[in-house]
Amino acid sequence: MPRSLSQEIPKRQMERRSLTKKNLLITGRPGIGKTTLIMRIAEALKEFHPVGFFTREMRARGARDGFELISLDGRKAILSHRDAVGPYRMGKYGVDLDGFEGFLAKIPFFDSGTPLILLDEIGKMECLSRRFQSLMVEILGSEKTLIATVAVGGTAFMEGIKARKDVSLFEVTLQNRDTLHLEILSKLG
Repeated sequence: MPRSLSQEIPKRQMERRSLTKKNLLITGRPGIGKTTLIMRIAEALKEFHPVGFFTREMRARGARDGFELISLDGRKAILSHRDAVGPYRMGKYGVDLDGFEGFLAKIPFFDSGTPLILLDEIGKMECLSRRFQSLMVEILGSEKTLIATVAVGGTAFMEGIKARKDVSLFEVTLQNRDTLHLEILSKLG
C-alpha cells in the first residue's frame, strides 16, 4: 500500500465533523476479533491522537483469570479478576469498579487536542459503573467521533446506545474481520 491508512482521511474533514453518524460501534460474538480490529483502527488513526482504552484477557496456565485495561497512552489497570473480592461480580470475576473509575478519570476524553475517542469495550462489566454510563452518554452527545466495541447482547443501557440515531453499527464476522477496518475508516472522511 503506497500510503498509510491514516493518509486516506484528510485531517480537516476529521476536524470539521463531516460525519452524519459520528458514533461508530463494532459488535460481534466473543473472540471474533473486535479488540484486534479496534487496535488496527487505533494504529491507522494515531496521527489524530485518539484517547481511550482497550481490554485484554489476563491468562495464566492457559486459563483466563480476568481482564486488564490498557489506555492508548500505555497505562494499565485491572478491570476484573477471578480472585478479586467485593460486591461487584460478573460470572466468576470480581469487578474492580473503583479501580475502573479511577482509570477512566485519567483519560483526557474531552481534551481539545483530539477529535477521536476509541473504546474497547462497552460491555456488561464496564456498564456496572454509573460513572462509565454517564461518560458514555456525554461522549455520544459530544462533538467527538467515537469508535467503540460493544457486546452483541447486553443490558438495556447497551441496547439503547446501539439504537441511537447517531450510531452506525458494524458486525465483525469471520468473513469480514480482516477488511472491516477499511470500511470503518472510509466512514470518517
